[in-house]
Amino acid sequence: MSQAIKMKLRLFILAALCGLLTMSCEKNDDCSRHKHVTLNCRKPDYLKKGDKVALISPSFFTPMENVEKTAELLRTWGLEPVIGPNVGKKYDGQYAGTVEERVSDIRWALNDPSIKAIICNRGGYGTIQLIDELKLKELSAHPKWLVGFSDITTLHGLLNRAGVMSIQGTMSSFLAKGGQDLTSTLMRDLLLGNVPLYEVPAHPQNIEGFARGVLVGGNLCTFAPNLGTQADATAGSDLILFIEEVEESMHNIDRQFTILMMNGVLNRCKGVILGEFTDCGKEFTDESVEAMLRKYLKSYNIPVLCGFPAGHGDVNLPLVMGAPVTMEVRSNGASLRFDISGEQHNIPAVGLAAPLTPLSERLRLSGKRPW
Repeated sequence: MSQAIKMKLRLFILAALCGLLTMSCEKNDDCSRHKHVTLNCRKPDYLKKGDKVALISPSFFTPMENVEKTAELLRTWGLEPVIGPNVGKKYDGQYAGTVEERVSDIRWALNDPSIKAIICNRGGYGTIQLIDELKLKELSAHPKWLVGFSDITTLHGLLNRAGVMSIQGTMSSFLAKGGQDLTSTLMRDLLLGNVPLYEVPAHPQNIEGFARGVLVGGNLCTFAPNLGTQADATAGSDLILFIEEVEESMHNIDRQFTILMMNGVLNRCKGVILGEFTDCGKEFTDESVEAMLRKYLKSYNIPVLCGFPAGHGDVNLPLVMGAPVTMEVRSNGASLRFDISGEQHNIPAVGLAAPLTPLSERLRLSGKRPW
C-alpha cells in the first residue's frame, strides 16, 4: 500500500471518529459532560394555594390507590393535583411503564406552564435509563420543584446539572399514609416557602468544622454509577455531599465510596453529610457504616456531619438539592442552613417522633422491594 493511500486511510478514520464524537455530543446535549462544571442552580418559585402539582412515576410502579390518596391529601393542602397520563401502567413486572412512557410524563409535567411542582410517586429503579433520553435544556426551560428520594436521586442530579434546585423528600407512596407526620409536613411547608434550618445532635463519628458549598448527592448506589454522565452533579466544585443508603452490605458501600474517591469527588467537597444507613450490613469490625467511612474522610480535613435523619428511615427530612448551604459541626451538635430566600424556621432534629413503619413496608413504599 502506497504512502498516499495510507495517509488518506488515516484521514478517513480520523474524520469518522470526529463525526461519531459530534453525534454523541448532539444526542446528549452536553459535550462537557466529563469536565468539571459550575453548579449555579436557580430556585423554582414556591407554591401558593391553588397551584397544580403533578404526580408522576419515573421508576417503579405505584398502585393507583396510593396515588389517588396522595391527590386527596394535596387537595387538603390547598393544592390541585394532576396525575400523569401514564401513571398506573406497569411494564416488565415492575417499571411504571416503558422508558418512553416515563419520559413522556416527565416532559408533560415540565412543559405544562400551569404545573408548578412535581412529586414522584415511588423510587425503586429505572431513572438511570432516562439519563440520555432527557436534555438539560428542557429540564431548565421551566424551573419547578421536583420532589422524591431513593432512585429519584438521578433526577436530582439531572436537574442540578441543568441549573435547577430540587427537593429530596418523601413521595406519594408515603404521603398516601396520611401526610400528618413531620417528614410530610416539612416537605409541604418547604414547597410553600418555609425553609428549615436544621439543628442536629452530636454524633460520635462527627468531624468538627465549618463549610459552605452546594448540596448534592442522595442515595449512594444510585448516584455513584452516574459519574461522568449528564446526571453527575458531583462534577461540580465546592460541594457539600449528602449520602444515604438502605439494605446494602458494608463492602458495597465501601466499593461505591471508593469509586467516588478515585474519581476525585471527595477532593471537590467542602463537607460531607452522612444520612441514614438503614438496615445496612455489619460484616466488618467497624462499629457502623459511619465509622467505616470516617476512616477515609478524616484525611480530607473537611467537616463531616453524621446521623442526619434523611433517607429510608421513618424520619426523612427534606433537603434542597443544588442549593448553597452552610454546615457547622461542633462538639455539642451540628447545623445545616439553606442559603436561599424563604422564611427560615429552626427545626431541632432531636428525638424526632414518627409513626413506626415496619422496615419491609418502608422498603416496599420506597421501591426497594416489589409491590
